[in-house]
Amino acid sequence: MTIDMIKSALKGISGVPVTAYDAAGEVEPRVTAEVYSRVAGAGIHNIVAAGNTGEFYALTAAEIHQVYEAAVKGVDGRTPVTAAIGRSLREAAEMARSASAMGATAVMSHQPVDPFAAPHAQIDYFRTLADLSPLPLVAYVRADGFSVDDMVRLAGHPNIAGIKFATTDLMLLSRAIAAADPQGAVFVCGLAESWAPAFAAVGARGFTSGLVNVAPQFSLAVLEALQRNDFAAARAILAKIELFERLRTKYRNGANVTVVKEAVTIAGLEVGPVRLPGLPRLDPEDRRALETLLASW
Repeated sequence: MTIDMIKSALKGISGVPVTAYDAAGEVEPRVTAEVYSRVAGAGIHNIVAAGNTGEFYALTAAEIHQVYEAAVKGVDGRTPVTAAIGRSLREAAEMARSASAMGATAVMSHQPVDPFAAPHAQIDYFRTLADLSPLPLVAYVRADGFSVDDMVRLAGHPNIAGIKFATTDLMLLSRAIAAADPQGAVFVCGLAESWAPAFAAVGARGFTSGLVNVAPQFSLAVLEALQRNDFAAARAILAKIELFERLRTKYRNGANVTVVKEAVTIAGLEVGPVRLPGLPRLDPEDRRALETLLASW
């Protein structure tokens, strides 16, 4: 698959499936593959293996490879599989090579979590990783402090297909999109459906989603509304999912994955709790609120 094909997929929805665990807390490949199969079957355009909703930072390197395998098996060629990579530059490069060997289509680099990372050096990290990766790369930008020049330099790398922009600095995003080569990387809303209208208004295309694990029809409806510039329709759909997304933001986003995994379990597929330091389970009140919401859908 060419980098232009990956760019096209990024203009749609990048779904991030959960990772299922068995009763002993180990990765459950069969159920994980089933989660990926369901998301692919819903028509999601790009599927991210071991992203943040897949608990990337709670997985060992060997477990990340298990998730890659489950993703490729579950998706079964129906849509691109973008394998999440990260940590040290050497580890990330090795993950990219492994993902390529396992049949992934692209890779997405998590932003370095080193507390001493300098903004321009993080751009160097992404660009160097793009040089080393045998697959097109999506750069996941979550931190503040970058300049327009940083974003332009990132977007201009020939092996970077997209920038998953996951901060609320819309002024930076708007200026970066205007300054970057329109034939370069695609700027994608990295803050899911709730922020997608605002990001689309300044020129971003596509968005990421954890909601696709349980209600992909709403994600697809938001995308379709934004593609026809019908912001009123998009807002009407967002009103239906507002409680879901607000529950995810509790505890400084500590419940982000928890809400998704519990929703999948309530819907009939047991995927286990979230690993520490995420919130393992919802408290009873929030779970009841989630159950009521899912029933209303």
